[in-house]
Amino acid sequence: MTNTTAHPAISQVRTAAELAASAVSAVRPEQWTAPSPCTDYDLRTLVDHLAWAAVLSQHAATRTPLERDWSNPGPPPFLAGLPPEEWAAPLAGGLRAAADAWTDPDAWEGETVMASSPMPASVVGPMMLAEFAVHGWDVARTAGAPYEVPDELGRLVLTAVEGMAQMGRDGGWYGPEVPVPADAPAFDRALGLAGRDPSWTPPG
Repeated sequence: MTNTTAHPAISQVRTAAELAASAVSAVRPEQWTAPSPCTDYDLRTLVDHLAWAAVLSQHAATRTPLERDWSNPGPPPFLAGLPPEEWAAPLAGGLRAAADAWTDPDAWEGETVMASSPMPASVVGPMMLAEFAVHGWDVARTAGAPYEVPDELGRLVLTAVEGMAQMGRDGGWYGPEVPVPADAPAFDRALGLAGRDPSWTPPG
């Protein structure tokens, strides 16, 4: 039986992955070049980033080395050669594989490697949970798709983002904090800490 007491995020990793997958499946062909809440990414680049996050997450959970030349751009192998319009189904599979890897309680124990950096697995797991949930929101907002985050997932994402917000801003992968009311839903507060405006809509 899965032990969700020691690692409460276990029960929500699949939810975050499914939310992100549903957001990508809602993208229309003409939207792939649209700007996203991640100011450095258009929608295509953002989804490519999400796909690599799935790969990194699975490798971190399974302690499998990842050989990758990060100076060479390109999508992960399961998207290679496919036009963005055909990314939704294989990306959903990649996200589910990553989520399934984190349902093993042992994945949360000890140390793992994120890309090439050794990190505690108990830090990486929540980090990737937040990565899926927040970038799924980015995609959904850009595509104009619904995105309903359960309260439990929202609280877990907020806790994860609180723990790494300053590191994210120092590293350039979070923007300046966006003020959000203290009584706002937990996920909205997580978005604000991650440099997103929860009321963001596509330009025009």
